[in-house]
Amino acid sequence: MYTMKKLIISIISLVFVSVLSSCDDFLTTVPNDALSPATTWKTEADAAKFLVGCYNGWLWGEEFFYLDCVSDIGFSYHTHEGYRVWGNGGMNSSGSNLTGNFYSYSSIRRCDHFLANIDQVVMDEAKKKDMIAQVRLIRAYRYFKMNWWYGGCAIIPLSESASEAQVPRETEEAVKQHVFAEIDAALAGGINEEPAATGYVARGFGLALKMRSALYYGDYQRAMDASKELIGLGQYELYGDFAELFSYTGRDSKEIILSVQKIKPTANEWIVTVPNNVDGGWSSMVPTQNLIDLYEMNNGLTKEEAGSGYDPVHPFANRDPRMAMTVLVPGIDWASNYNGVLNTLDTELPDAAKTKNPNHPLAADNCSKTALTWAKYVAPLSQYNNDLYNTETEYIVFRYAEVFLTLAEASNELNGPSAEVYDALDKIRARVGMPAVNRTKYSTKETLRELIRRERSIELAGEGHRRSDIMRWKDASGKMLAETLLNGPLNRVTGTINYSETDPFKRAVINGVQLIEERKFAVHNRYLPITQGNLDKNPQLKQNPGY
Repeated sequence: MYTMKKLIISIISLVFVSVLSSCDDFLTTVPNDALSPATTWKTEADAAKFLVGCYNGWLWGEEFFYLDCVSDIGFSYHTHEGYRVWGNGGMNSSGSNLTGNFYSYSSIRRCDHFLANIDQVVMDEAKKKDMIAQVRLIRAYRYFKMNWWYGGCAIIPLSESASEAQVPRETEEAVKQHVFAEIDAALAGGINEEPAATGYVARGFGLALKMRSALYYGDYQRAMDASKELIGLGQYELYGDFAELFSYTGRDSKEIILSVQKIKPTANEWIVTVPNNVDGGWSSMVPTQNLIDLYEMNNGLTKEEAGSGYDPVHPFANRDPRMAMTVLVPGIDWASNYNGVLNTLDTELPDAAKTKNPNHPLAADNCSKTALTWAKYVAPLSQYNNDLYNTETEYIVFRYAEVFLTLAEASNELNGPSAEVYDALDKIRARVGMPAVNRTKYSTKETLRELIRRERSIELAGEGHRRSDIMRWKDASGKMLAETLLNGPLNRVTGTINYSETDPFKRAVINGVQLIEERKFAVHNRYLPITQGNLDKNPQLKQNPGY
């Protein structure tokens, strides 16, 4: 199997998951509810049950949309969800509930427990090695995330004593090296080439984690090596239909390396947080006009270039096809809206009664404040059969397109323009009918870097990469791009819908912009604050500077 498929587990396995899930507060509470190793770590079946526990809760699908909300290409309106203050620079140590979600050891604790006891089990050695490698990768993923967002974290020893678990934070570099070593050990330690059964990770995930963590930390050689090894596995391929990839139909695509798996009725994924008001959604996470501005025209020119054909009155017309496959823009055909047209611009609908438009940004809290909605996972809305709460949506964590984008970026940073870089980009662009990269126009490392960054941003929009990217990417002076892109006004476009226009992407007639909020990004916002609750649990922790 080439991707993490639906995890179908027995009732007895769920009991083990429940028991081990109760260790969330282990920094202040001794986990006396843990099952005794003397009675449970005996057989291969015991090990398999605890392995299931390690998979419980290690991924959260909505997280990836929310992560783009804290960048320039996304917005989260509802303050109680904790991402708006992250996006506008207003976070502090006692504020956002988001920081508590990210600084967490619950999954790591379960993995530690597994690794401390698995050697007691008499079982096939190859199977045991594969299980150990899976768990080390899950734990490495969790440490990587925490380290990236907080700039160093405690590496917690397995202990039944809360006081022994209260250790100081390691440096970011030390945790990074720990993560790299764990990934390498898992890849060398008997991980299966393909999952042992549906629902488990294998070498592809390990290489994808190696690739992404290396790229984020600027280790381009390591990232490039991992991307090439992933390609060499021969297990993955780009899915032919970009839009369909993010729907029920595309869930079994060979492009998916890892996705968040849910299966009804035991586990469901919400999609209700994404759609707009009229469709019964909450508009919790929405794209911004900044994202629209990144898309090239369908002729391969940027909107700023002479001859591009860009029209600011009709900014959605003649763009890279991925725009319409990623974002629901005003004016498109959309069955649930007035006369089958998506209208998020007019305050009133053009009916005799002058009905207030329920999708106008200011009509209700559940309306998209940017006048835009994600198309990824939402379209077609009919796939959810009017139930946005109990779905089998499978949010993608790693996919094959990221491999080509990483190869292109790493290779260009190491060696400059080459056929290897151009070919990797062309594979992604060709999938949606975009022209091949202009080798003359993008002939230097600097110009090609600009294209690679743009290509990565639009291809992976809504998948949680953008804030990390604009923090790790620097301008010519060495300043984080986030310092420019996240300082200043966040605006939405204003205008009206021309219902007589037959071209869906010209129906929106734009006449101005309106402020959504002012945003700020200080250098110390590179890292999140550790919440006071976590500081209270572990007096050895030190707060990040600036908070």
